[in-house]
Amino acid sequence: MSDMLFSKDHIWVQKTDDGVRLGITDYAQEKLGAVLFVTLPSEGDDVQANGRFGDVESVKTVSDLISPVDGIVISVNDALEEEPDTINESPYEAWLVEVKVEHMPEKLMEASAYEIYKETL
Repeated sequence: MSDMLFSKDHIWVQKTDDGVRLGITDYAQEKLGAVLFVTLPSEGDDVQANGRFGDVESVKTVSDLISPVDGIVISVNDALEEEPDTINESPYEAWLVEVKVEHMPEKLMEASAYEIYKETL
C-alpha cells in the first residue's frame, strides 16, 4: 500500500509502467459488503477525474466508481466479470482498470493521510 495513492471516493491509484491502475479500497469493499457484479468501461474509453467510470453492485447497494484521474483506459481486469468477489478477498490486488494519464492530480492522498481521512467519516 505504500506505493498507492487514494481518493476521497475510496479509489486507490497505483503507478504502472504504462499508466495507473485503479481499484477500490478495503474500506469501500467493507462498506459495500459482498460484491456481486462489476461494470467497467472498455479499453479505449475516456475517463475523467470526478466522473463515473463504472459501478459495483453488492448485496447492499449499487455504487458508482468515481475516477480520480483523467485518461484513456488501456486495460480492463476482465477476470472480475467471472469472479467479482475477488474485490472482497484482495481489494489491493483486484485492480479494475489501467489508465494512461497525462499527469497525476495533486488531490490524491498518501496512505497515512487516507487513514486519517477515514477516521473523519
